[in-house]
Amino acid sequence: MRLNLIWLLGAALLAGKSRAVAQPDTAKIQKQEDFYWIHTVPVPEHVSLEVGGMTLFHNDALAVSTRRGEVWVIGNPYLKNGRTPDYRLYAQGLHEPLGLNYIRGDLYLAQRTELTRLRDLDGDGEADEYHTVYSWPVEGNYHEYAYGPLLDLEGNFVVSLNLGYTDRAVSLSKWHGWMLKITPKGEMIPFATGMRSPAGLGMNSAGDLFYAENEGEWVGSGGITHVEKGDFLGHPEGLKWAGLPASPVRLRPEDIQSTGESKFDVAKRVPGLKNTSVWFPHTVLGISTSDILNYDERGKMGPFQGQLFVGDQGHSKIMRVFLEKVNGAYQGAVFPFVEGFSSGVLRMIWGSDGSMFVGMTSRGWGSTGSEPYGLQRLEWNGRVPFEIKQIEARPDGFELEFTKPVDPRGVFNEDSYQVTRFTYMYSHHYGSPVIDPANCPVRAVELSEDRLRVRLVVDSMRQGYIHEIRAGGIRSAENYALLHPAGYYTLNNIPDGPRLKISSANVLKKASPAEEVVQEHARVVEEKPAPGPTRAVPSTSKRITSQPADWTGGPEQVIELHPLPGLKFNTDQVTVPVGARVKLTFNNTDDMPHNVVITKPGTADETGVKALQLGLNGQRMNFVPDSENVLFHTAVLRPGTRESIYFEAPAKPGNYQFVCTYPGHYLVMKGTLKVVAR
Repeated sequence: MRLNLIWLLGAALLAGKSRAVAQPDTAKIQKQEDFYWIHTVPVPEHVSLEVGGMTLFHNDALAVSTRRGEVWVIGNPYLKNGRTPDYRLYAQGLHEPLGLNYIRGDLYLAQRTELTRLRDLDGDGEADEYHTVYSWPVEGNYHEYAYGPLLDLEGNFVVSLNLGYTDRAVSLSKWHGWMLKITPKGEMIPFATGMRSPAGLGMNSAGDLFYAENEGEWVGSGGITHVEKGDFLGHPEGLKWAGLPASPVRLRPEDIQSTGESKFDVAKRVPGLKNTSVWFPHTVLGISTSDILNYDERGKMGPFQGQLFVGDQGHSKIMRVFLEKVNGAYQGAVFPFVEGFSSGVLRMIWGSDGSMFVGMTSRGWGSTGSEPYGLQRLEWNGRVPFEIKQIEARPDGFELEFTKPVDPRGVFNEDSYQVTRFTYMYSHHYGSPVIDPANCPVRAVELSEDRLRVRLVVDSMRQGYIHEIRAGGIRSAENYALLHPAGYYTLNNIPDGPRLKISSANVLKKASPAEEVVQEHARVVEEKPAPGPTRAVPSTSKRITSQPADWTGGPEQVIELHPLPGLKFNTDQVTVPVGARVKLTFNNTDDMPHNVVITKPGTADETGVKALQLGLNGQRMNFVPDSENVLFHTAVLRPGTRESIYFEAPAKPGNYQFVCTYPGHYLVMKGTLKVVAR
């Protein structure tokens, strides 16, 4: 088989030499809608279905808890026979339940203050009994969310408690920042801590427990992590309760220091600090990691059985995760899956027909989906997309498995691949830029006989780093380009085993002009971003942070902006005269990063879209694209910081726009800079 592949490659090279002009890439392009359909489940006007939890109820009805404290039971959510669904109010007066589960014939949900069981005692379709299974204290802070319950293999309820937020994430009440297990008898068992915003809980097919985390202090980017009893997951606020008698965690807050190193490096010195199983690169694969759904026998969603689907609230999309155990610890790769949902994806469950119900909400959190809430159903039409199915680590690189046989002609071209490594800082600062990026050249390749697996020998791969693996030049046997050309593998451990022997038969070669293909190159910057809390970049004519020397009389007008809850500025319009000397101060009093970008009239949305596309370069560029439509801007400011910029108002009257271009915020967080004649 190997001789045949080499012969094909040689024939292609010879053919290329006979042509004077390079041939264009003729690959067929796949689209998401060729394989996956998103159906909207209608919601009555009188129902604010801000989905907090979902579960299949009896008779195949769908039960949905809402952030407004209601539980609705929806009949015919599949829209069978063209009939609209019917909604029945089952419970109300609850405190923002962000999880729901149908267990042993009863509905259970996590409210802000307790795990609650709901029962319909008289069979009239409405809950009569609201029973407290277990309660925990709250301070009343807006961010003291509770999630769950999940049922573990021993029959215990699993819940997770969010940290509160003041000027930083903080555990104001006992056990916040913890995962708790509650027995059927109502006994509480503290299980693990170090969580910041643990919005998603799930188990894989082996029954191992995972949780989803969101970017913030001590969390460089979102991701999912395997949770075992006694784990410390990274955020030190929950450690203030580790001294209580029931705690299985032995670390104390003073054991965790902010050094600016990676979490992986700190974990070498701090026993008990658990490494993230799979990092989700911030703004590339979401910004607000949410639910976890195991692809088991209940689902019908393409050739990815055994993987996890993970939602993202901010980017209104779903990723998929391949996991493997190396040296006893989970790690693996995350891939894009489906995007374009109508609101922020918070919950996902399997329907009885193998489709996926997706519950959404955006109030106060913001998302790329334009609706404030919604319920949609994702269906696979049975066609198999050409994708990277999974990535496995090897002692000398990675092995990619595809969903369909590949065309061998592109396999041995060095331009078919791009591998880049990077990581994030583990510190008390909010989030992290990409740090220590480096290229990892691919030296050799091996193609399996069935042409489904490609093994890459990779230089400079590094333990503890995320590796972006792009295979944009690989084509299927039918000449289709990959639907998604990249995956992101978190390499916590390098496996043992035989290395691939490099020879003239498998070493990569430069493609001839006839074989040149259009590549999507890695988006990681080569220069190392400067560490530090502000991640500042030098001032430019679009971001001047000191008053110009020739402003002897000072600014003519001072503008002060700050965010309001719900992704808003404190004002939606500011008026300045043409040519005015303006000092604009932005004070980020919110609990998430923001910036202020002033754009030409009518270009705010376009600028926001371009900011989304900056990928791994986004943090370094303050999520401000290099565009003539951008006139002035601040840096991206973390919570609790402020910055002033100085500029002269445009000389032409008009309605200019100011907007936050932090990924996903541009849709709602904007206003008008009205420039008028003097």
